[in-house]
Amino acid sequence: MSDDDVPVWRLYLLRALYLMVSVGLALSFWPALLHHSDRWALWAQRRGEMVAMLLALSMLCVWGLRYPLQMLPLLIFELVWKTVWIAAIAYPLWQHGAMTPGVEESFYACLAGIVITPLVLPWRYIAHHYFRKPGQRWR
Repeated sequence: MSDDDVPVWRLYLLRALYLMVSVGLALSFWPALLHHSDRWALWAQRRGEMVAMLLALSMLCVWGLRYPLQMLPLLIFELVWKTVWIAAIAYPLWQHGAMTPGVEESFYACLAGIVITPLVLPWRYIAHHYFRKPGQRWR
């Protein structure tokens, strides 16, 4: 399956998803990074790595606007980390009645991504290029 086999409408859906991820993450995390408050040091100490990773993901998703198929691993990563977070963190907290408002907010944001992303991804293209296609040589 070549890049030309993916319909143009699917490419536009992918671009819309890259834009949604990029803008959503940027709006959520850039203000905190740019405008340090008194609590900045404590917040950065506990969540700094996560914020840096998500802002990097936001910046990389901008490339997805130009190269929607080549940047598919970003959307696959987005789907996988959200699924893992819900299964390993949110669900056990909910099961034990320990869900906080912040966790609940994150849960719904992740759930939206888990519902939308699989509908947009070109699964036949992914299967061909990431599973059926021979891997690159080791030597």
